[in-house]
This record gives sequence, C-alpha cells and structure tokens, in this order.
Amino acid sequence: MFWNDRRSLELSRWCVRGFCLVLAAVDVGCYPLVKWYMSMNRQTMGQGLWDGLLMMGSIWLISVPAWAALYRLGQLLKNIAAGQVFTPENVRALRIISWCFVTAGALCFVSAFHYLPWGIFAAACGFMALLMRVVKNCFEQAVLMKDELDFTV
Repeated sequence: MFWNDRRSLELSRWCVRGFCLVLAAVDVGCYPLVKWYMSMNRQTMGQGLWDGLLMMGSIWLISVPAWAALYRLGQLLKNIAAGQVFTPENVRALRIISWCFVTAGALCFVSAFHYLPWGIFAAACGFMALLMRVVKNCFEQAVLMKDELDFTV
C-alpha cells in the first residue's frame, strides 16, 4: 500500500468528518461533560450553577465558528479533490476559516476572564488564525500567478 495524494486527501476528509462527530458529541453532551469536569477539577470544584452555565455557554458559542470552519474546510477539500486548487473560491474559504479562528480565539479570550485555562485555547486559536492567513495569502498569490499565466500565450 503506497501513500499518494488521493489517499492523503481522503484521510483529510475523514478527519474533518471525525471532528464533526466529536464537535456534535460535545455540543449534545455539554451538560454532563461540564458537570463531570467541574466535579473533577480543583479550580472549579464547588462552584455553582452559574459557573457551569457560563462554561456551557462558552462551549456552545465557540462551537459556532468551529462548525463554520469545518464546513468550509470540507468545501475546500471537495474542491481540491475535483482538481480546483488555486481558485478564488478556495481563497475565500481559507479567509473564512481564518476569521473563524479569530472569532473562536476572541470568545476564548473573553471566557478566560471567568476560567483562566480558556486563555490557552485563545492563544492556540490565534496561532491557527495566523497560519490560515499565511496559507490564504499563498493561495491568493498562486491564483494571481495562475490567472496571469492563463493570459500568456
């Protein structure tokens, strides 16, 4: 079994589906997860209903840009599988994904004022937003170069 581009792309598509399943499970099972986490963590142990609701609200708010990013990532992989790599549509998808990370990072940053470990997620989201912007800029330049080469005869 040799690894090739097609198999790598299929693995990426399956990973997106897997993350969708995990995110759906977290969204649906948010209450028991938060209840369990708050009972096991020393920092949150003994906190009341209000604190649990704040944590659940943070999780649900942050899942909105996560769903949007996964949807756009799926579209991007679908386009790449169809042979449409350096297109304005893919640049737009990468731009939206980067803004999803910015949004999630901002929500995590605000949530860190209530529960400090959210700050780690805010930093991770900021880093991912930066990576996505760099990839988006590379794709954008490739689209411009491709368009320029298409007019060269």
